[in-house]
Amino acid sequence: MFENLQDRLGSILNGLTGRGALSEADVSAALREVRRALLEADVALDVVRSFTDRVREKAVGAEILKSIKPGQMVVKIVHDELIEMLGGEGVGIDLNAPAPVVVMMVGLQGSGKTTTTAKIANRLTSRDRKKVLMASLDTRRPAAQEQLRQLGVQTGVDTLPVIAGQSPTDIAARAVQAAKLGGHDIVILDTAGRTHIDEPLMVEMADIKKRSNPHEILLVADSLTGQDAVNLARNFDERVGITGLVLTRMDGDGRGGAALSMRAVTGKPIKLIGVGEKMGELEEFHPRRIADRILGMGDIVSLVEKAAENIDAEKAAAMAAKMAKGKFDLNDLADQLGQMQKMGGMGGIMGMMPGMAGMKDKMAAAGLNDKLFGRQLAIISSMTKAERANPDLLKHSRKKRIAAGSGTDASDINKLLKMHRQMADMMKMMGGKGKGGMMKQLMGGLAGKMGLGGGMGGMPDLSNMDPKQLEALQKQAEAAGLGRPGGMPGLGGGGGLPGLGGAKLPGLGGGFPGLPGLPKKK
Repeated sequence: MFENLQDRLGSILNGLTGRGALSEADVSAALREVRRALLEADVALDVVRSFTDRVREKAVGAEILKSIKPGQMVVKIVHDELIEMLGGEGVGIDLNAPAPVVVMMVGLQGSGKTTTTAKIANRLTSRDRKKVLMASLDTRRPAAQEQLRQLGVQTGVDTLPVIAGQSPTDIAARAVQAAKLGGHDIVILDTAGRTHIDEPLMVEMADIKKRSNPHEILLVADSLTGQDAVNLARNFDERVGITGLVLTRMDGDGRGGAALSMRAVTGKPIKLIGVGEKMGELEEFHPRRIADRILGMGDIVSLVEKAAENIDAEKAAAMAAKMAKGKFDLNDLADQLGQMQKMGGMGGIMGMMPGMAGMKDKMAAAGLNDKLFGRQLAIISSMTKAERANPDLLKHSRKKRIAAGSGTDASDINKLLKMHRQMADMMKMMGGKGKGGMMKQLMGGLAGKMGLGGGMGGMPDLSNMDPKQLEALQKQAEAAGLGRPGGMPGLGGGGGLPGLGGAKLPGLGGGFPGLPGLPKKK
């Protein structure tokens, strides 16, 4: 979502950091470009104005202009003000109230309220071990109540049985009563929306609020609607009184202005963001991490959290045992590629690694993108069990059959086999140090760079780390020089990924371990 803004701000601030000394004119010229970049990203004018005024006030002080690295100091000021604009500290859903805690979802039709309701219920059930009841108060939209029931079945969350002819306020009162009787911790009310804000909708929301006495009122807004979303938040807050915001479709290609403006305009925190269609694709909103991503500083903590969620400990242990014996077959390669896809693909991982955001274009130019992973997984899926376990069986006739089955050609299969051979060689060199494969190696290398010990796969036990420890890990990363654009040790001009035996990235004189475009081994 923030890619265009990231590119613009990155080039502006890089121009400053390369300078030995800054004049007031340099700062003003840079801030003019920052202002233009924010306005093009659809950030509200008054928000942009106050942002640039605050940065100018701090950046034109004598201590900045005379500091050792004035350019980097300006980057730090922009970073700090960006965090402030996004809300300072991250705020989660407040469940600190007598059970059942009532959470009311409001918003316009089509913003993703019903899906977001199910995502939040799924998150509270699986992560926080809460007993949740969902209730649809949308009696106007055809099949809205059935949609929520189906999502409840899909996620294993209780839904309130539908009684035809009941009004939304009566359903709300019944839901709270049912939650009390059923011993539920939380009840989530999915209210009706409209295509635009009108008086009957606001009256209905106020009545529901009166009957159900919600502890949290979350406004669900589509982040692709730009400035309209800001006006929507202001209206709902004035009439109903919201406690927080949930932004959907943050994985889209919108300009990101709504996300940057809404907190500043309403004063209400953005609590959650939807980053995909699946039930698990809902994340807490962390202003510092978003600011880091926008300024190309990476987001180590989110990367570590994703790794903790997606690296299967049992599979990793089994793979480590195989690698200790020097074995690495095509089933293992498919597992590794699948894990990388779950973590957001190559682009998603690179976007979170400090100083690597600009690498995406080079990788795309080298043909290294997530479509390539999809093709390779299709090729492996078209093989028999015996072929996956022993790639040496793949002679010409078998390759023709696999190519026909996977919609690829023999050259794609040869590239995959070459990639597998090189990775298998690398794993053999590591011997017993494999510790669970490519993703684990990548995370382990980062841990080593942060002084968390480990080098090869020496990642601390992520499953037992709480958010505070992860934040401490981020600070260690910054102290180790990982938190600056281009500041990743060993990844300067043509360096290798840490913990991956020095394998190089495409476009930098090499290739990711075994992926197409690798130089021959010396």
